Amino acid sequence: MPRSMTAFARNTIEFSWGSVTCELRSVNHRFLETGFRLPETMREIEMPLREIARKALTRGKVDCSLQVSFNNSDASVNADMALTRRYIDIAEEIAAELQNPAPVSPLDIMRWPGILKDKEIDAESLHSAAKQTFVATVEQLLEGRQREGDKLADMIELRLSGIETQIALVRTELPGILEYQRQRLQEKLQDLQTQLDEDRLEQEMVIVANRADVDEELDRLEAHISEIRLALQNSDSIGRRLDFLMQELNREANTLGSKSISTVTTQASVELKVLIEQMREQIQNIE
Repeated sequence: MPRSMTAFARNTIEFSWGSVTCELRSVNHRFLETGFRLPETMREIEMPLREIARKALTRGKVDCSLQVSFNNSDASVNADMALTRRYIDIAEEIAAELQNPAPVSPLDIMRWPGILKDKEIDAESLHSAAKQTFVATVEQLLEGRQREGDKLADMIELRLSGIETQIALVRTELPGILEYQRQRLQEKLQDLQTQLDEDRLEQEMVIVANRADVDEELDRLEAHISEIRLALQNSDSIGRRLDFLMQELNREANTLGSKSISTVTTQASVELKVLIEQMREQIQNIE
């Protein structure tokens, strides 16, 4: 079944020292693109987190926010004062080369890489907790994508049934359309007071029938519908394949319209294009 690229997931896991909260937002995208907002102490695990996302997801723009909360906030964070002094010394040297340099506040210094560190929790435990929370949130995101994908599949199936209705209508009406064209051609010949030549009439009818022959287009429409239904049963990434099949459906609908010799086939062509466009818009969200 298809998975949507649009979903949201939020998960919090409690640990003895505090908790980790992960929030994921996913929207449609041509490829897989991941963005992370992490505490400074977790920057080094960004690449492992990207790898986890790459193995679980195929397409979509995914934004991740990871937050850590400690039970004892007073003891949770301290500053690397040795590194802070080195930063300040370098800043003062640079400031000496400038005219009227802007002052640097303590809050600015706290944002510099490596200044703030977790005091009582070792990095390995903290990183392991972050990965565990991220994996659980990705699984939750996949579940949300699957639920949304199931709804999209139902919507697509409804439109496919609508296309089949239009195909059946054209097949049913086509013999009557050709007979109507035969009568019109006979009336025109009589109006011109021309000797009715049955052979000429048959030749003209063959031309009309060839121009109005849409059996091939209808057969291809039905074949594409079968391929779409097969794709919807596939658990792999199918968004690009469905998008291609929408182009093929639209091509046949255009050909049907260009061969139209009656309002029935013209209206069927228009209705097909509407149904195909409705599917195409939703397929943009399928992974």
